[in-house]
Amino acid sequence: MAITLRGVTTVVPSTVLVQEAVRDVFAAQPGLNRLAQRIVTTSFNVSGIERRHSVLEELTLEPREETPVFFDQASGELLMPGTKARNEIYAREATELYVRAGREAIAATPGVEASDVTHVITVSCTGFYAPGPDFMVARELALDPGVERYHLGFMGCYASIPALRLARQLCQADPAAVVLVISVELCTLHLRSSNDPDTIVASSLFSDGAGAGVVSSRDPEPGERALELDRFATRITPVGEGDMAWNIGDHGFEMVLSNAIPAIIDAHITGALEPLFEHDEALAASLANDTSSDAIEHWAIHPGGRSILDKVESRLALTEAQLVPARETLRDFGNMSSATVLFVLANILESDAADGERVAAMAFGPGLTVESALMTVRG
Repeated sequence: MAITLRGVTTVVPSTVLVQEAVRDVFAAQPGLNRLAQRIVTTSFNVSGIERRHSVLEELTLEPREETPVFFDQASGELLMPGTKARNEIYAREATELYVRAGREAIAATPGVEASDVTHVITVSCTGFYAPGPDFMVARELALDPGVERYHLGFMGCYASIPALRLARQLCQADPAAVVLVISVELCTLHLRSSNDPDTIVASSLFSDGAGAGVVSSRDPEPGERALELDRFATRITPVGEGDMAWNIGDHGFEMVLSNAIPAIIDAHITGALEPLFEHDEALAASLANDTSSDAIEHWAIHPGGRSILDKVESRLALTEAQLVPARETLRDFGNMSSATVLFVLANILESDAADGERVAAMAFGPGLTVESALMTVRG
């Protein structure tokens, strides 16, 4: 029984943040020491990002009459609203994106209606509320009152892959299941000015966005492009627990993103792929012989930052073309935490990927945790 991911959809809020303009705002903040100013300039310039999106309209730099909450245009100062204020915005704006992404994913899946959805899985690490997004999606999309709902919260950038794994398991248990998976992350709600290098790096990378798709054992329609979900694997590296973390502070969530992460990924990425490839002799051999780029045509790597993509490309001996979907996603959307890998998958499906070609997806998060998936292009 083939289980596929269909109707992969991406949604971003309307406010566009041009990286150079955001850099200049952060570099001009009062209280920054000289070292921090240099780190701001370097981090933003080498990020590989040209633009990002945010739900915060006041960050547009366009004249506004409303009382500022995050950014005082008159002084150019970034403000420090409390966690409650940030989370209230999350509850409002995230709900809108969840509903929109879910509706568009269903519309993009031929032969599937809202009434067919049996399970909803929502994903996020950038806010909390209850009744949660799973409830709001079920209500606003008029899903069956008995729809089963699950929310994967506060897992970090890798969480969409476990969500797809759970969706696949639900379909294996019940071949009639139709699972709607939606990830929404509003990372810009937690950006702040700081002299701390980890906080500066996070501010140069993170952005807002939503990704969604439908998982089921129903056959895709003729001409429809989908991804067959073949296998999943997870691996916790023996080091790095303190190098990537996400904590709740008085002024939003606080990201720890150390400069040791690319080196940790470089040292452990091959081992993280071993359980994914071990059931296929050809794939296992390709990993051992550094020929994975030949065995797997497409790589959906979570673009946590340019340096991470550079390490992955070098360590796995991938071609520049195989990292184009990840680099384009980083360039045009930034790091949207868990939603980002869905953007990379959408990019691959929109490319010239051919029926039967393999896709290896991989995302990294707190722990340091590596989640991976093996897929096959259909259509």
